[in-house]
Amino acid sequence: MIRSMTAYASAETTGPAGTLSCELRTVNHRYLELSPRLPEDLRGLESLLRERVAAKLSRGKLDLTVRRTGDARGEALQVDSVMLERLSELALDLDARFPRMRIEFTELLRFPGVMRQAESDPQAQQAALFDVLDRALDTLTATREREGAKLEQILRDKLDGIECVVADVRQWMPQIRTALRTRLETRLADLKQPVEPGRLEQELVLQITRTDVDEELDRLSTHIGETRRVLGLDEPVGRRLDFLMQEFNREANTLGSKSVDARSTNAAVELKVLIEQMREQVQNIE
Repeated sequence: MIRSMTAYASAETTGPAGTLSCELRTVNHRYLELSPRLPEDLRGLESLLRERVAAKLSRGKLDLTVRRTGDARGEALQVDSVMLERLSELALDLDARFPRMRIEFTELLRFPGVMRQAESDPQAQQAALFDVLDRALDTLTATREREGAKLEQILRDKLDGIECVVADVRQWMPQIRTALRTRLETRLADLKQPVEPGRLEQELVLQITRTDVDEELDRLSTHIGETRRVLGLDEPVGRRLDFLMQEFNREANTLGSKSVDARSTNAAVELKVLIEQMREQVQNIE
């Protein structure tokens, strides 16, 4: 199945640790390049996160952002009663020694270590992260597949166009060869010196050999069939298609260089236009 490398997806989950949101943005790239941005307390899970992403994506530059929004459950506070008791005793002692000094209760609570946020369960943190990541990846994959289906249809339409051009050139070749023979006969007839027996046939064979494009047309037909086969594979095919575009372009260039007729020259130009349009689309396929 064809997948585009350009897509966006997001997901959100809420649990004891607060609300986690995950955003994914991908663009085309030769390989899989992941740029994660995680809350500080989740950075230890980055290697596992990379493995999870690589299991579902093979190519593309992926920007992954995870944000946490705390709620009442995620912001529960704990009081260190032992430390608070010691600070209270110290405050009473200082109050007796320094009557003018006033220590407010809220100041005691602000003392480092008295109030602390409830520690979260590491396993729960990991489960929440992977849950939101998996759902975002599923949405991203579905989007890439929808875009890929559109790209596939474009490529198949261009292949149909290339096939028509190849068929036209095959149909014109007998006429082109006949015209070539006529031009050669005219040139030899204009020579003032007598022509050796068999000279026409020799020159004609030489010219036809130089301008023969049957092999290029056959290879173009083979590439068309192979591209259609690759488009039907259930795996990432972007690199294969990119290689095939190079092969298409090589045959189109050779066809143009061998052309001795305006029709085949125009056909070579049309082929290169269609191939370039395909290549632009292939650059965005996983």
